[in-house]
Amino acid sequence: MEIDGSQLLAALALVERELVLFAGTFFIIGALDDLGVDFAWAWLRLKGRVRTESIETAIARDTALIGPAAVVIPAWREAAVIGTTVRHMLAVWPYAEMRVYVGTYRNDPATIAAVQRAARGDPRVRLIVHSAFGPTTKADCLNRLYRAIAQDEEREGARMRMVVMHDAEDMVHPAALALLDRALNSADFVQLPVLPAIPADGQFIAGHYADEFAEAHAKAMVVRSALGAGLPGAGVGCAIDRTALERVARAAGRHGAPFAADSLTEDYELGLSIAQGGGRTMFLRARDENGRLVATSSYFPAELGDAVRQKTRWLHGIAFQGWDRLGWARSARELWMRLRDRRGPFTALVLAAAYALLVVSGILMLAGFAGADRPYRLDPVAETIVVVNIAFFAWRALNRLAFTAREYGLVQGLLALARIPIANIIAIIAARRAMVAYWRTLRGGPAIWDKTEHFDHPAHLRSGDARA
Repeated sequence: MEIDGSQLLAALALVERELVLFAGTFFIIGALDDLGVDFAWAWLRLKGRVRTESIETAIARDTALIGPAAVVIPAWREAAVIGTTVRHMLAVWPYAEMRVYVGTYRNDPATIAAVQRAARGDPRVRLIVHSAFGPTTKADCLNRLYRAIAQDEEREGARMRMVVMHDAEDMVHPAALALLDRALNSADFVQLPVLPAIPADGQFIAGHYADEFAEAHAKAMVVRSALGAGLPGAGVGCAIDRTALERVARAAGRHGAPFAADSLTEDYELGLSIAQGGGRTMFLRARDENGRLVATSSYFPAELGDAVRQKTRWLHGIAFQGWDRLGWARSARELWMRLRDRRGPFTALVLAAAYALLVVSGILMLAGFAGADRPYRLDPVAETIVVVNIAFFAWRALNRLAFTAREYGLVQGLLALARIPIANIIAIIAARRAMVAYWRTLRGGPAIWDKTEHFDHPAHLRSGDARA
């Protein structure tokens, strides 16, 4: 049976309409969700319920911490960056009350040596070598560091006031630890913003992280905190009250192990677990005397494959494991936020349908230029859906430009618009991989620390190269 050109165009026109109805309808639902956050943020700002604090770095550094602080850094094959992280941290956080615990593995001598060189005999650094061969999971490494803290507390008879989480590639702000220390007077878990550095040779892949964090950590997380909803941890730049961390371990039946070793996003789960246990979580924004955001900076993946692997881990851990491990919530605000957290895989499906729509519409358009008659026109309902989606997209693009430009300048704000399709493509590929990975774990496969490789550090940037 042969199909002539007119029949093929007619079939494509029908496909086009179905894709418009499917993708367009769900895009509108997602846009209304985002618009709810936009309105909440605007209302909170209008009422003065959210604000960005100001802090003097010199005063913060010259003030002793309220109590001892343990900074934990899990590290697997991080020889290229861990030394810079430790040296910079010791230099900008001169507190005698601070102790840095770096977790390594016995089959990673290069990272062990890099930590030893960076410490330079500073008694504030504790190198912890895991007895297991690496990598296990990041959560398992964090549990080993937690046990080391508990052992030191028992031996020295002094208890830590807070535990601060960081990654091996982080560049901390000089005022961050003092800010976290003060904030724990009124919260059990405090999260500072993450502000990715944009490398010159990774403007588009790595740059899309800067766009996403600039908006999420200036608006969505601020709204979440102000509403009193549980706050997910970012894994870096977050401080946990020592007693609250112990309560999490007890509540989960993991005495001596507050982090779920089989979780791929233990940081995300931690904040929500503290909130579920009755603790208060807080997102805190502040700027120093130079107007810089007090945030954690690091390089994110600049290669497509690395970005996809990282986003796969996030989607797997948050959308799939989070559903399994944390369930849902009874309160409307918590239910709303968890729906937002877990919509990633479905959003990727809708994005894939939208890009298929672009291809189909492009073929029909080219056929029209070639003289072929269009078999069907979009009906008024479909046309309305298209118009509404264009308006919502323009609004979202304007938001992305504004929030990125606020932290990185107008040029990066404009580049953020060009990075939107790249972010979408990464999300689509990562969602497919996350579903496959989740299916494997359901069949008994282990959770693997599929970590991102790091080769450079923001502290290597010359002054003025980036605001992050």
